[in-house]
Amino acid sequence: MKLYLDPGHGGTDNGASGNGLLEKNINLDIALRIRNTLINGYENVDILMSRSSDMTKSLKQRTDEANAWGADYFLSIHCNAFNGSARGYEDYIHSNLSDSSLTARYQDILHTEITKLNQLTNRGQKKENFHVLRESTMPALLTENGFIDNASDANLMKQATWRQAVAQGHANGITIAFNLPPKQSGGDILYKVIAGSFTSRANAEDRVTYLSNKGIDSYIGTVVLSGTTWYRVQAGAFSSRENAEQRLQEVKHAGISDAYIAVEQSTLALEPVMASE
Repeated sequence: MKLYLDPGHGGTDNGASGNGLLEKNINLDIALRIRNTLINGYENVDILMSRSSDMTKSLKQRTDEANAWGADYFLSIHCNAFNGSARGYEDYIHSNLSDSSLTARYQDILHTEITKLNQLTNRGQKKENFHVLRESTMPALLTENGFIDNASDANLMKQATWRQAVAQGHANGITIAFNLPPKQSGGDILYKVIAGSFTSRANAEDRVTYLSNKGIDSYIGTVVLSGTTWYRVQAGAFSSRENAEQRLQEVKHAGISDAYIAVEQSTLALEPVMASE
């Protein structure tokens, strides 16, 4: 499939701002992580970005480019702002579309996958007459990944691990919606480094923060065992057992003595896999 990936704003257009952050920078960081996750992990995906650096590009240029390229999907990445009190995640399709349209079905899938991982209040699935949704000739979605002028949301935006988790949620939605097969280089076994499993999400978040302070990226995935939801901290996934063992030793050296490697079939693993920084 051909994905047109659009980090909103850029160049002379900063977008929203707050708490020392500019929307254009957050949008670009998340979009680059989406691209890397999909390109590195999945087959049958071709990605064209409206921008891959801090450059100015009009809305018309973006939709004209996507239409001329013949994209299968237009995904526009944004952050929100209001008055400092609003917070959370929401996404949009065009206001003329029905809830049974293909675009709406794709929205259902991406919304579900993104909200599993983004740690944000779920503000729901919405419709609007935005240019990129109206003028693109393919199914299109615009995501608003938190409120940059809200202190709580902004604190998340400042964390590379959070931006990676948001990117992974978007990537997971794309892979499910378009049935993208995972790359099989190195075999069909995936070695996941698990740095803790908790019934309390707060405890899992503490573990992610601890690892980040030690220079190790991780994220929180969920598994349900015997009706109980476990928040599992994953510090990497590898097709090579040797590489997984190396990361495991790094995690243990950081003080996580109960870390272990989970071996899974990669074709069944749709939960997040961290891309490298």
